[in-house]
Amino acid sequence: MTVLVTGVAGFIGFHLASRLLAQGRSVVGLDNLDPYYDVSLKEARLRALEDRGQDFRFVHVDISAADGLDALFAASDFDVVINLAAQAGVRYSLVNPQAYVRSNIQGFTNILEACRHHGVRHLLYASSSSVYGAITKMPFSVHQNVDHPVSLYGASKKANELFAHSYSHLFGLPTTGLRFFTVYGPWGRPDMALFLFTRAILANEPIQVFNYGEMERDFTYVDDIVEAVARLADRVPEPNPAWRGDAPDPGTSAAPYRVYNIGNNRPERLQRLIEILEDCLGRKAVKEFLPMQAGDVPATYAEVDDLVQAVDFAPRTPLEVGLERFVRWYRDYYGG
Repeated sequence: MTVLVTGVAGFIGFHLASRLLAQGRSVVGLDNLDPYYDVSLKEARLRALEDRGQDFRFVHVDISAADGLDALFAASDFDVVINLAAQAGVRYSLVNPQAYVRSNIQGFTNILEACRHHGVRHLLYASSSSVYGAITKMPFSVHQNVDHPVSLYGASKKANELFAHSYSHLFGLPTTGLRFFTVYGPWGRPDMALFLFTRAILANEPIQVFNYGEMERDFTYVDDIVEAVARLADRVPEPNPAWRGDAPDPGTSAAPYRVYNIGNNRPERLQRLIEILEDCLGRKAVKEFLPMQAGDVPATYAEVDDLVQAVDFAPRTPLEVGLERFVRWYRDYYGG
């Protein structure tokens, strides 16, 4: 099996490609090495993948460039495509919405078109817990309607799910949406809170704690994320014969379409994450308490029953274990 992983130089893409290679699969990794954050970190991830041997091949392509993407598909034979390429970040979407339209909307449409015209057996794509937006009923379920995003990033991910469903319905393309919940771990993104906190604490600088520390997040360790995705790659969605248009189930369809939450199924207070991080670093944080920022939500909490039923797996790494592994990697990579 040859798998295309887009966004392969990104945090989750790197770990997923590593997992697939360990399974003995051939991986083509695509990335445009966007400078949204430190490109040298992305290049280091790629070097680690290239050291894995000939089963990995990197191509420098931007998914928003349809011609380059179509040429890659025409010259390849991808059984499975896992689209992780996207413009990330809730707060950045407030200042540069066009980046999200270009990558998350236009780029994803190009992926759908390439899969449609080149006989891809299964498309999986990154969605986000951000699609739940203003919903407060928890745990979040894929069977809830998600029509009220509170960030442009969340809206772009909701759009991905809608576009995917249309292609599944019109062209029979099997698609699986992956709603990731606050992913963390080694090789993580420098714009994420855990990375920012670690850097600041080691530099004896204050950390910004939004919503006065009352945020709750379903922190999910990256190894659990990629294990779930790797299992779902082999589970091609089929139409739900019980689906009804007069009582529509948002999580399934009469088309070959599914969405899954991938989260730890255990929300943790932001204050608790900081306390564990302080223990791992052996230092106390200087906290600057601030109100909640625009686009943020106070809490996330994943219901994962559908995931367990589909692939007999649920994320389970305790926060203490995951944070200790992250800090060990951070010290090895950056020193300190």
